[in-house]
Amino acid sequence: MFKRIVLASVLIHDLLRYAPTNVVLAWLRRRDRLKFGIPFMLLGAAYWTTTMLLAAEIQSGAPAALNLLVLLTFWNGAKFIAFGPYSLLVLTVARTREAMARRRAVKREQQDITDNAPLPIMT
Repeated sequence: MFKRIVLASVLIHDLLRYAPTNVVLAWLRRRDRLKFGIPFMLLGAAYWTTTMLLAAEIQSGAPAALNLLVLLTFWNGAKFIAFGPYSLLVLTVARTREAMARRRAVKREQQDITDNAPLPIMT
């Protein structure tokens, strides 16, 4: 039983890796693209608008099978809405680390210059 549960979870994980929203979010997680996290929150708002429209259609008599689309659009919207603040946090951490690395490099360079300076000649 446990083996089947693990196998099912691995298969679902492999399948969800190629879902369109997960591909976009993986693309956005690169360092040079983290700055687009806030604009992509608008895509999450569009998903949530679609969720509300679908829910209204269901209430007015559309097939109940659309509830799966409501769930899907809500979940995708939540992923994009949550990615905005997450990307800001990760971007801040990355920029802080880069600034610290630049400062260390400048200090090392200054240290190398002073270490290689000629010694004063004492007479």
